[in-house]
Amino acid sequence: MEKHIQLPITRDMAREIKSGDACLLSGVIYTARDAAHKRLCALLDEGRPLPFDVKDATIYYVGPTPAKPGQVIGSAGPTTSYRMDAYSPKMIAAGETGMIGKGKRSAEVVEAMKQYGAVYFAAIGGAGALLSSCIKEAEIVCYEDLGAEAVWRLRVENLPVVCVIDSTGSNLYETGRKAYLETL
Repeated sequence: MEKHIQLPITRDMAREIKSGDACLLSGVIYTARDAAHKRLCALLDEGRPLPFDVKDATIYYVGPTPAKPGQVIGSAGPTTSYRMDAYSPKMIAAGETGMIGKGKRSAEVVEAMKQYGAVYFAAIGGAGALLSSCIKEAEIVCYEDLGAEAVWRLRVENLPVVCVIDSTGSNLYETGRKAYLETL
């Protein structure tokens, strides 16, 4: 089932999105990879405010390439999500409700998703140029010194993703594989 989702995603909204749902996201998302997550979590550990409001935020694990003339942003394909697993439970507890990346997540991340109400979306790896066409505005929020790993605020329209892990812990990487193997 295809769902059109207007961001931000509240905890209640996250609980309505199910593993396997094909979704088109529109609204504001933020980017952050491991170096930015490390800094963000250090601020949380120190009790200091984050440079953007993480409540109900969706974070895309991407390091976009520089924009060519006339473009909003360069290629913006997902990076491997497990590199954020050490930080994601803390970010979810702080209010993050959506994550976009590719690949498996740890049991600790899934438990935080279940506890607080968050979802993990997969974007298609290798389709960064296509995905960047859904980005209508882009501005750096913080950590410009990290280059491609700076935190960006993106306004997206109909960004195609699939809910891989929902707030109940249902995991498409597991259920999809099982369903496929049963057909053999």
